[in-house]
Amino acid sequence: MSQRPLRTAITLVTAAAASLALSAAPAPAAARPADPKAVRDLVKAYLASVKYLDEKAALADGYVPHQCSSDPAGHGSMGYHYFNESRYGSLDPAKPSALLFEDGKNGKRRLAGVEWIVLDSDQNMKTSKDRPSMFGGQKFDGPMPGHYPGMPIHYDLHVWLWKQNPNGLFDRWNPRVKCPAAPAHPGKSDTAHTGSSGMTHTGPSATAHTGSSGTAHTGSTATTHTGSAGTAHTGH
Repeated sequence: MSQRPLRTAITLVTAAAASLALSAAPAPAAARPADPKAVRDLVKAYLASVKYLDEKAALADGYVPHQCSSDPAGHGSMGYHYFNESRYGSLDPAKPSALLFEDGKNGKRRLAGVEWIVLDSDQNMKTSKDRPSMFGGQKFDGPMPGHYPGMPIHYDLHVWLWKQNPNGLFDRWNPRVKCPAAPAHPGKSDTAHTGSSGMTHTGPSATAHTGSSGTAHTGSTATTHTGSAGTAHTGH
């Protein structure tokens, strides 16, 4: 393994310890050690996601690309979600349910974060007794509607392991991640829309994105993707 991931993992341990200590309550942060298991789990998640620095590996492992998601209120973006339906429900730090990519300067997509998704047991957004948590008690956001047709009501937790988020390691929106600007006058093939979860999805839907594997895929809301579970769903 390259020394860079190992060095970054050590940096992550330090940052995670500070983040977890500051988020705990009610004792003063200086008096609280970070949860050792939470730090180990974060490092495990980081090391498990190193392979997805290569988008080709994400596609090969069943992660399906969807459009770029931004907060209509202007708090930032999540980037392009790559969902893996076979990993919905995972609370394993080494098996995220989704990967978060952004556009890189070299024309390739770059890994920014990872995400865990757990389906809501009663599919009722008014109840949240089954809200999960990871990494020392970090509670999932939700319940919320699906982000693409056919995706059930769910909880999710974002972790910005590969792109610093000034709002915090676990914040949903990252102001340093940008989505392509929506066209001023959307046509049939270039559309910007706001999903039921309050996210704006942008990007030229007629433009195919080619990853490092040379495989072209589109961000079209009219394009049907087939997830690893065999279920066809429409782009995010």
